[in-house]
Amino acid sequence: MNGLVVAGTASGVGKTVATLAAIRAFEDAGHSVQPAKAGPDFIDPSHHAAIAGRPSRTLDVWLEGVAGTRRNYYRGDGEVCLVEGVMGLYDGDASSTATVAEALDLPVVLVVDASAGMESVAATALGFRSYAERTGRDVDVAGIIAARAHGGRHERGIREALPDGLAYFGRIPPAEGLEIPDRHLGLHMGAEHPVDEDALADAAAHLDVGALAALAREPPRPDPREPPSRTGRRVAVARDDAFRFSYPATVERLRDRAEVVTFAPTADAELPDCDGVYLPGGYPELHADALAASPALRSLHDRAAEGLPVYGECGGLMALAESLTTAGGDTHGMAGVLPVEVTMHDRYRALDHVTLEATTDTLTAARGDRIRGHEFHYSSADVARDASFAFDVRRGTGIDGEHDGVTEYATLGTYSHVHAESGAFDDFLDSLDNQP
Repeated sequence: MNGLVVAGTASGVGKTVATLAAIRAFEDAGHSVQPAKAGPDFIDPSHHAAIAGRPSRTLDVWLEGVAGTRRNYYRGDGEVCLVEGVMGLYDGDASSTATVAEALDLPVVLVVDASAGMESVAATALGFRSYAERTGRDVDVAGIIAARAHGGRHERGIREALPDGLAYFGRIPPAEGLEIPDRHLGLHMGAEHPVDEDALADAAAHLDVGALAALAREPPRPDPREPPSRTGRRVAVARDDAFRFSYPATVERLRDRAEVVTFAPTADAELPDCDGVYLPGGYPELHADALAASPALRSLHDRAAEGLPVYGECGGLMALAESLTTAGGDTHGMAGVLPVEVTMHDRYRALDHVTLEATTDTLTAARGDRIRGHEFHYSSADVARDASFAFDVRRGTGIDGEHDGVTEYATLGTYSHVHAESGAFDDFLDSLDNQP
């Protein structure tokens, strides 16, 4: 599967809209597209999936390693893979867009905000390409998409200013229908606020699909892995508007080794019959009323107290807590499995790639193991003095700056999201096989 990276000069220049327009342009030209996202984001991929009709792959060298990033890429399904970058091309010390492009040996199309420039757009793109050359980075900046660019003289000025070796792949015209509202944690999800179809179709028509298709190339293939062993266990995975932040590769890994059944904590009457539970992240604070009244959370409390293994990440941790207080000051009772009280804030409390070291055997790691993950949350967790932690934080913030992973019974709740390539979910599944 050939691919290319749609990168930006900085956050907010229009990478997501340019990527969505490129997906639409390829689909309109008869090419099936596998979307992907550099970095650990959950929200941009939801917009990719809304346009492409298939889940977007998460490509992050910190979370997955080079081989894991390549494996995740090739688990995709399409004729061409379009990888949206994160922040600016070179930004991010753990896994920048440039790092992902290097790991996959994919060419880069740079999205440049052209709303107030012509020759300066070319100068900016040339600077990004020269930076790779001067710093020895193996990053192939092949050309640009001009964001917020008008046609006519504006477009001609940009094209004519580009030096040899930097191609012009089209423009994204300024249009209100292409704006995606945001909130804490990022943009609204794709299912909540899809981009206007007519505006996206118009933007797609201004891209040179033939030139983009000719640019795309195939990454190196990873070494094959041993097929996973089946556990014969059943895992219940929370999936509703409160719990949307799970990587496709994670659910695939669970399905590879166990039977997976989904449930909706905001709506279902009971927790399904299962041998373990995975509560991914999401927006429990937006559904606190429904969660507080949830029979499924009450049955989860009872099953967890009986020793059912339960793993909650970020939003999952919040739902497992004793209470959740919204930014407006309203307090709601949660499942009450973990000795934690969670409070929402107006500004984010942590944003980083993380490294956790297990201080004891736990659901996702053995004592002494280190696992990598990512954290991004607007809440804080007040933990009881006698609570037990499973991890020391070697990089990142965790729950209190030093620890992450509150444990109670056979339940683990962390602020860190981990990827299937970390091995954490294999440990989780193996722990289910060790249950009576």
